[in-house]
Amino acid sequence: MQSTGNKRSSCPSFRLREVASMYFTMLMVFLVILVVALQGTAPRENYFPYKVPLDPQSFLELSWNVSYPEQVVHFQLLVKEPKFGLLFGMSDRGEFENADLAVLWSDGHSSYFGDAWSDEKGQLHMDSQQNYQLLKAHRTPEGLYLVFKRAFSTCDPKDYLIEDGTVHLIYGILEKPVRSLQAINISAIHRGVQRVQLLKPNISTPELPRDMKTMEVRAPDVVIPSQETTYWCYMVELPDSFPRHHIVMYEPVITAGNEAIVHHMEVFQCAAEFDSFPHYNGPCDSKMKPDRLNYCRHVLAAWAMGAQAFYYPEEAGLAFGGPGSSKYLRLEIHYHNPLVFKGRHDSSGIRLYYTATLRRYDAGIMELGLVYTPVMAIPPGEAGFLLKGYCTDKCTQVALPPAGIHIFASQLHTHLTGRKVATILSREGREREVVNADNHYSPHFQEIRMLKKVVSVFPGDVLTTTCMYNTEDRNQATVGGFSITDEMCVNYVHYYPQTQLELCKSAVDLGYLQRYFNLVNRFNDEEICMCPQASIRQQLSSVPWNAFNRDVLKSLYDFAPISMHCNKSSAVRFPGEWEKQPLPRITRVLPESAPSCQPAVGPPPASPALVNLGRVKAE
Repeated sequence: MQSTGNKRSSCPSFRLREVASMYFTMLMVFLVILVVALQGTAPRENYFPYKVPLDPQSFLELSWNVSYPEQVVHFQLLVKEPKFGLLFGMSDRGEFENADLAVLWSDGHSSYFGDAWSDEKGQLHMDSQQNYQLLKAHRTPEGLYLVFKRAFSTCDPKDYLIEDGTVHLIYGILEKPVRSLQAINISAIHRGVQRVQLLKPNISTPELPRDMKTMEVRAPDVVIPSQETTYWCYMVELPDSFPRHHIVMYEPVITAGNEAIVHHMEVFQCAAEFDSFPHYNGPCDSKMKPDRLNYCRHVLAAWAMGAQAFYYPEEAGLAFGGPGSSKYLRLEIHYHNPLVFKGRHDSSGIRLYYTATLRRYDAGIMELGLVYTPVMAIPPGEAGFLLKGYCTDKCTQVALPPAGIHIFASQLHTHLTGRKVATILSREGREREVVNADNHYSPHFQEIRMLKKVVSVFPGDVLTTTCMYNTEDRNQATVGGFSITDEMCVNYVHYYPQTQLELCKSAVDLGYLQRYFNLVNRFNDEEICMCPQASIRQQLSSVPWNAFNRDVLKSLYDFAPISMHCNKSSAVRFPGEWEKQPLPRITRVLPESAPSCQPAVGPPPASPALVNLGRVKAE
């Protein structure tokens, strides 16, 4: 009996262990499935990591998130002083004509939300496809919150295609009730434009080092000038004998209340060949600014409105301090003050995170595109003139290490007439991938953007940077140069490991441009000034810009040999023959990517939704 009892008592013990084992096994399987599932899920509708003020007074505040699995953007609009409605939307360059809009309006009794579009005259129309989907509307002590979503691509010809790069957001506030959507007069409402990068890259945050320190580069108590645009310069000096460090991250520090005025900021390191730089705190365009500050051009950090913290890859950092490095930094802040506020004080800047534990690689910054020279010119009256700058296979062959370099971030740059910029990597005569592109580029919104995918460049590869310009409002040729009225075509790429190659840019051969002037003289009654003392600018200014002269210049840039600048950081070219180099031969170009459309679930409603204090009555 006793032995039987022992046997019986052992059985429940065995079952308990078995059940426990099965339980924990199932639990682990569930956790694995959960982790895998979460990796592909969209962000929560109430999670909005990105935020930007839309108007200069911050009455309208936009937050958003991006779901790449669903190809959807969720928007949250905070209207701090709700009136009788608002317009929010997107257009090619911030116009209110031919725009894609989400509209909230009230007739004084009821409120409505609808997906609309404007024609070339600015007249509003209800869209037959309601692709802006209202999810929630509710009031709080802060104001009115609207939460809605929209797919990147809807394949509705009236809708804006949300893509990588700059997005021009437009907004308008309705001060009075309106009887219908069509009764809204866009030209009579308070409205504006804000630029952001909506499709932020989905990059995991790298782990930061334990010995990390911070340094704030901030302008002390600036009284923002009462004018629309100000560039403010402030000099900072690192401590004596500041050792070599790696910057691993940086983020903006914005004075509270000035979030809508501080437009963008950059920190530059000065040239090491100068022992000292004058301390300066004032407008960058002031006649009192010392000329030596122009030698502070090496970018350490750059931020633009709507951007988040910038992280370096775990294996690389940007070196500063130590031997051969200048201890002088220049902070530049762009204040955009369209309402001309007076007496605003600001101490904004950038916080650098750095470590003395150097990472495996130094990160580097390389300039791609066109040399700053007037031989690259854009005729007046052009809607979309293209210029291309090359980093040739010959240069990458001699200047890059056998294992190549890895580009992880990029800052595109032109002056006032730039409209599109793209850099494409080619290998063995075939375009392989886009490094960075912006089809709605604005010179008023420039930031260093982390790439969604690291791009590896090997010896023998070609990097072509193409810029499109619009000079319809100009009556003289626009030439390459440093002035804001001149033009540039540059991509500052951030990469590792750092090499000696700091500048890989091109320009058309000067002798071929002179042949162009000779040809124009032969076919035009008016003679171009070609006297020895005449500059390229003077010769271009005397060209009669008829259709023939424009087409010949375009053709010249498409076939003429180039002068290649394959330069070290010392501004000395790598050994080799760099003049009259043939253009890289590209035999296959990348196909244009066709937008993928989200399938419609049932026929979308063509009527607006009736909104009542936080809930949607009609869907």
